[in-house]
Amino acid sequence: MASRCVFLDRDGVINASVERDGRLVAPTSLADFHIFSDADGAIGSLREAGFLVIVVTNQPDVATGRTKRETVEAMHAVVREQLAVNDIAVCYHVDGDGCSCRKPKPGMLLDAARRHDIDLGKSYLVGDRWRDIAAGHAAGCFTIMVAGGEDDGETIPDAVVDSLAGAARLVLEREFQSARME
Repeated sequence: MASRCVFLDRDGVINASVERDGRLVAPTSLADFHIFSDADGAIGSLREAGFLVIVVTNQPDVATGRTKRETVEAMHAVVREQLAVNDIAVCYHVDGDGCSCRKPKPGMLLDAARRHDIDLGKSYLVGDRWRDIAAGHAAGCFTIMVAGGEDDGETIPDAVVDSLAGAARLVLEREFQSARME
């Protein structure tokens, strides 16, 4: 039986973004990497409900030289140490590379679905940017936007919440309602 998954973007969803040139972007140093206080509880509740939790993150600052790959990997070591995630998928490319993994393309989600036997139609994508939502739509997931991120005005999420904790509550409420209807 295929698994259900909640895919999480990283920056702006499980950890704070930093402001650079008037935009919220990924932290570029371990000192600036701060996991939100609600992340552990939210992820724990999703795991307890039987979901896999997989982080799917674009990290183009590695390709541009702004951040070292070792720094991103150190951040992910912190995520694995502090949060009960099942896996972390990373795209280090920029748009011009034309890869299939960089969101808004669904490559990271599709690859994770193959590796972990995930039913994408029963899964969720939580992100704070239109790219996340577009990738979730393309993969067939229910999409949840964390308010305050980057919206392109065209890509419409299935739901909007104020935080990862709000997303976890929404997922669990939807699952409870679905189970009651069966």
